Amino acid sequence: MRFVLTIYLDPTLLQALPAGESDAMMRDCLAHADELRQQGRLLDSQMLAEVPTAKTVRSRRGQVTVLDGPFAEAKEVLGGFNLIEAADMAEALAIAAKFPWTRVGSVEVRPVQDFAAVRERVGAPCLPGAMADATSHFA
Repeated sequence: MRFVLTIYLDPTLLQALPAGESDAMMRDCLAHADELRQQGRLLDSQMLAEVPTAKTVRSRRGQVTVLDGPFAEAKEVLGGFNLIEAADMAEALAIAAKFPWTRVGSVEVRPVQDFAAVRERVGAPCLPGAMADATSHFA
């Protein structure tokens, strides 16, 4: 099964860390990611740019608006994600618990849906050359 581990960070807690602690946490994170990649469990991971670079796009009543920053008011902000392969939710949770970001935020663990099955269910054609499972494509 595939799972997305979504990393949320509390900027206040992150900034309150002692000097060098954030870098140490990043080294721990990268070491954990490297180990998972070598095991064939980490399929992809990305770190997002700082929150002020974000834009939110909404479409209502035929009008498209673009807002600065994330729209949702939240204490924690989206920092990145990891796409992993795990036997089940219990294993995915164990993998997530080893990421250091749980100390200054949280890691949401969510199963990835079979996007090819969704395409089939709604009658959307699979494009030639598209990934069979299309788990990295979002509508």
